[in-house]
Amino acid sequence: MIAIGSDHGGYGLKQEIIGYLEENDLEYKDYGTYTPDSCDYPVYAKKVAKAILSGECDKGILICGTGIGISITANKFKGIRAALCHDCFSAQATREHNDANIVAMGARVVGPGLAIKIVDTFLNTEFSGDERHINRIRQMEED
Repeated sequence: MIAIGSDHGGYGLKQEIIGYLEENDLEYKDYGTYTPDSCDYPVYAKKVAKAILSGECDKGILICGTGIGISITANKFKGIRAALCHDCFSAQATREHNDANIVAMGARVVGPGLAIKIVDTFLNTEFSGDERHINRIRQMEED
């Protein structure tokens, strides 16, 4: 199950990505926002992060205007590794090396075509499981 959320700045792109998820029969849960009316991105970042930490969802997609604020908010939760990705290489590398569980994007930075390619790459790339990456993830999680 994929958790998806955005603020008003990412609402349109979120709808495009939901279309991709539905076309590919991928299960998702939309945590909002549900309108393009102005709202605060931390609300939606927290909902998606909590859905992953609870086990309700496996991976997440977050979108705001730049992707910066929404990814910073999600990363405040221990166990969340939200990666801001505006290209496919970063989406692949963060899954392989960091076992990222959320991809964040900026709707004012990437268009729908590229965003869908980024999401596809993120969702279809497995964590490498290499010991060096496991060790680095362990270090990230330490206080």
